[in-house]
Amino acid sequence: MTALPSATNQPTGERGPDQAPPAQPADQSLAVSAAGLNETVVVDRPGRPSGPGLTDRVRDAKRRPVIPAWAQSRQEFTAVSKGVAAYAWHVSAYHAVRTPWYTVRLAVQAPHGVARFVGGALRWLSDAEGEPFRQSAAAHEDIGKYLQLSRQRDRRVRWRAAVAVAASIVGLTTALVLFVMAPEWLLALSGFAAAMALGWFGQPADAPVIHRAVEVPKVTKLTSDIVLRALGSIGISAITQVQSKGGDGFTFTAPIVRDGPGWLAEGDLPYGVTVTDVIDRREKLASGLRRPLGTVWPEAVPDEHTGRLKLWVGDQDMSRTKQPTWPLAKSGAVDLFKPVAWGTDQRGRWVEITPMYLAGVIGAIPRMGKTFLLRLLLLIAALDPRAEVHSYDLKGTGDLDPVGNAVSYRHRAGDDEEDLLYALTAMRELQAELRRRTKVIRTLPRDICPESKVTSELASKRSLRLHPIVVGVDECQKWFEHPKYGGELEEICTDIVKRGPATGIVLLLATQRPDDDSLPKGISANASARWCLKVMSHVENDMVLGTGAYKRGVRATMLAWTDKGICYFLGEGADARIVRAVEIDAVAAERIAQRARKARERLGTLAGHALGEQPEAGATSSYDLLADVLAVLSADKPKLWNEVIVSRLAELRPDVYGAWAGEQLTSALKPYGVRTDQVWGVTEHGKGSSRRGIKRADVLKAIAERDGTAAAA
Repeated sequence: MTALPSATNQPTGERGPDQAPPAQPADQSLAVSAAGLNETVVVDRPGRPSGPGLTDRVRDAKRRPVIPAWAQSRQEFTAVSKGVAAYAWHVSAYHAVRTPWYTVRLAVQAPHGVARFVGGALRWLSDAEGEPFRQSAAAHEDIGKYLQLSRQRDRRVRWRAAVAVAASIVGLTTALVLFVMAPEWLLALSGFAAAMALGWFGQPADAPVIHRAVEVPKVTKLTSDIVLRALGSIGISAITQVQSKGGDGFTFTAPIVRDGPGWLAEGDLPYGVTVTDVIDRREKLASGLRRPLGTVWPEAVPDEHTGRLKLWVGDQDMSRTKQPTWPLAKSGAVDLFKPVAWGTDQRGRWVEITPMYLAGVIGAIPRMGKTFLLRLLLLIAALDPRAEVHSYDLKGTGDLDPVGNAVSYRHRAGDDEEDLLYALTAMRELQAELRRRTKVIRTLPRDICPESKVTSELASKRSLRLHPIVVGVDECQKWFEHPKYGGELEEICTDIVKRGPATGIVLLLATQRPDDDSLPKGISANASARWCLKVMSHVENDMVLGTGAYKRGVRATMLAWTDKGICYFLGEGADARIVRAVEIDAVAAERIAQRARKARERLGTLAGHALGEQPEAGATSSYDLLADVLAVLSADKPKLWNEVIVSRLAELRPDVYGAWAGEQLTSALKPYGVRTDQVWGVTEHGKGSSRRGIKRADVLKAIAERDGTAAAA
């Protein structure tokens, strides 16, 4: 067998054109074997420090803020100041109201205080605390010990007797001087103070006169020992092995600090252990910390390695912590092109979102606050008087009625045939509006529209009709699963998700079944904002939050049943974070919506459903895409190119298909299962050519499957 030549066996003067010249070592770091053929490179030189140098460490070091984060934030500083002031006021008022009762009780207990004071003084004077030890020495006939204790008692009694005599002389003299020389108010004040002091001294230990005005929850301070104990109890073998050998199993990279209403610990897990391993065992971690599950939130640290753990342990369960008042609950307006608060994180800090330039998906199992969250986002849109709101409650319970009846341009509750037809007509109008907007934006000068998208300034120019449009659909699976209208609704929504944000159109879809049928991939893949409340498995988790979210530790499956309104929020260019949405009930929603209606009435932008208007009669006429395609695909020509079909459709319905292109027809037919194929045809010049086209047989099959009959076929 012939051995392949290696680099070490090549002659020194010969090497390939792409082969670099051999490096010449500067010292004796190359150990040559006895044969002189195999060379071993010593990678780590002796005496050289490993890791980055001092300059690299200083340059890349993370500098912690000189002033704490809560003091830098005006909002948090104001909240802390208000909390301290409210606490002081409550305590003062509580005790001020009860002061007369305190006085009566202390006066009644004063005689008992006198007796306790006299008895205690006599016991101290006679060294009564040493009597049991002297009796024990006498009982054991330990004469030496007894004599030693007796001499000690004599010394104590002589010294204490002298102190008692001196105190009696000084006390009686002071009392006599006060009685003779002091004014009456000072005598009364002194007597009152003495009576209160004796009453305080005489109060029972199990029934104090003064109680606490505020019951402060007893929360254990988070310490390194508690964290290490908890991590060692969750069953990760790499951590337990290190701890069994005397190590910590967790390296703290920063001191444990107070962070909002809780404690924050940060550090590195052992090699090979990731943050997701800890998140998977969140329940065990809470048990190890001896804290409620809703207070324990392990997270990964952005822009760090996957073993850097950030553990935040709150004082109270996040779902039970009192939220600050929403700034827009009672007053204020919104500019949808600017950030607006909609929820709080674990530390009680406001989380903001810029509603424009996005498409959003909300997913959760039933009864977790999905509809409340969608209604909150629609209320935010309603508070911008320029915005046109479309609301569709396919659950049919009227949860979106406070917004819909007050301000919505289009609104419907229910999933009956007429409700779906109403929605389909409105969405067709919206798609036509999208096309109009693209043409308007394309014709605007660059100095007015430099980024080819709607801005707040353009939205305020009423002549351009580029105002924001926000569409909210609850239980959107009812749309996409409909056998007749589902395909077209999917095509329209996909188009709006892709092109709508730049034209000022926002689509928000909420579903309790985040699967492929409820959230088509063309929509979920292009949604830039995602809210995921509790879901049951990693499939739904990744459908809402994006592929790979579960593996990265972003797991809405860890949320508990009591975590209503709490979700993982992904958007605004930031990593996924846990947020608790503002809870606005139906009564509060109606008040906010009525405030938004009045603002629209003043501005003159109230229209549509809120004024009792319905879509135009011409716009309500229904059309069937498959039937129209079948009509232009005659039996004598069962196969046609896409562009030919589109031109014939434009002749059939100019208002619907006038602006369509071949690619749009392909996308519209895809949900029905109609695929394009290579079709042979003759060009206008008489030459044969194969282009993408559609077969009549495929359209007939799709109609048969949709209608559940074989008649069409």
